[in-house]
Amino acid sequence: MAVLEVSGLTMSFADKKLYTDASFRLEKGEHMGVVGQNGAGKSTLIKLLIGQELPLAGQIKWQKNTKIGYLDQYVDIPKGMTLNKFLHTAFKDLYQMNDRMNQLYEDYAKNMDDDLLTKAGRLQEQLDAHNFYDIETDVERVMTGLGLDEIGKDHVVSEMSGGQRSKIILAKMLLEKPDVILLDEPTNYLDTAHINWLIDYLNDFDGAAMIISHDYDFLQQVTNSIVDVAFGKITKYRGSFKQAMKQKEERKETQEREYEKQQETIEKAERFIRKNKAGNNSNMAKSREKMLARMKRIDPPADNLKASFHFPYENTGSANALRVSQLSVGYGRPLLKPVTFSVTMGEKLLFTGFNGVGKSTLIKSILGKIPVLGGQSVFSPSAKINYFDQDLVWDDPEQTPLQTIQNMFPTMMPKTIRQKLARAGINAANTMKPLKLLSGGEQTKVKLAILELTPCNFLIMDEPTNHLDDETKDGLKKALQEFPGNLILVSHEASFTQGWFDKVLNVEKLSLRK
Repeated sequence: MAVLEVSGLTMSFADKKLYTDASFRLEKGEHMGVVGQNGAGKSTLIKLLIGQELPLAGQIKWQKNTKIGYLDQYVDIPKGMTLNKFLHTAFKDLYQMNDRMNQLYEDYAKNMDDDLLTKAGRLQEQLDAHNFYDIETDVERVMTGLGLDEIGKDHVVSEMSGGQRSKIILAKMLLEKPDVILLDEPTNYLDTAHINWLIDYLNDFDGAAMIISHDYDFLQQVTNSIVDVAFGKITKYRGSFKQAMKQKEERKETQEREYEKQQETIEKAERFIRKNKAGNNSNMAKSREKMLARMKRIDPPADNLKASFHFPYENTGSANALRVSQLSVGYGRPLLKPVTFSVTMGEKLLFTGFNGVGKSTLIKSILGKIPVLGGQSVFSPSAKINYFDQDLVWDDPEQTPLQTIQNMFPTMMPKTIRQKLARAGINAANTMKPLKLLSGGEQTKVKLAILELTPCNFLIMDEPTNHLDDETKDGLKKALQEFPGNLILVSHEASFTQGWFDKVLNVEKLSLRK
């Protein structure tokens, strides 16, 4: 039985067509992965399903009374609200029901009206059915599973990092126990242990789910169907992620064979028409012209847009690139034990550790973006540093990528900027679209393109692969490996970092959090 039916769905922005006449169903208990390149329209699809965006055409029909849980990264959280209080808002309706029940019991004690007692009893049954008296146990279980207990129940949400905030929004959504879960890149801010917990949770979840992710290992473990959003179409495949990709490849090969066969037929007919248009066989030539006019043309298989990067290198005259001595970092009180390490010319250093442990804080302290509590970090006098901040924050999100770069580099020709953005995987339409309307992956590509415009000898990159599709990750990895200068990379993706770093600093082992 379908909990969701999508038919004839058509959507586009400006001159960019996302999908035309797309149809698919989400069955009860089905866990569907949503894959596709950055900017293909995956996040837009979720927004269409929950009514945040309206389609140009088509129907989206949910089964009546379906409770939908959506991981909304931009939900408005009241200032000053603590982690514990925010998670308990997941049970707002149950607390209100409990208050009504208690009021009925109080009213009954005053006037002994049996109707009040009956109504209170019904509410009691509903509270029992929803495990109201196990709320604290449920909260503790989810907090521990997603690593939120390490942050602390009384931590104010507005003071949390972007990654921590994403985790608590996910936790609240899971606590609400919806019938259908819609997740957009849920593993971006989770480390391995917490991803494994989420895998177990989803595998035990008997409702339906739609999960956008570029983490294909994760999708392989939690999905039983895949929809592929690509080249103006939404195609559904049954089975695991690997089975779906095998079906996609087989479909592509079939399409390629049929396309080539049809092209041979067309070329043969066109040769006949040219040769016999005026002559004894002119009627036959006209007949073949009509045949070609009626023929439904097969499109050639399309290839994904490839992103490539090159970070220009500026020579350094020093062998000692960076020295960090007894550096104490944190906000008011230390997060980590004093940190000491050094980086010599050309070395590449990886920072690992669970999300929220203090990797970004350590990076910003080394760069002098936040004050240190003790110790020092000293770069070589000839160091030229480029820094990638994982937060997608812009001075003016209403501006386009082209305008943003023109403001930063006023003498650069628009054609040069467009070429640089194109190499990073940003098409012509998105070059002229406000940054706030771009997907997370597309915004990340713009940030990477900006980094390429300034020569440096020291790259510091904080989780650059968040939001990126596999093709773009491959292009970024190749560029970082080929960069002859120094690199400090923060990443939780073992498949991206394995085997090519000179040093690894496990920040988790330096944590002072209990």
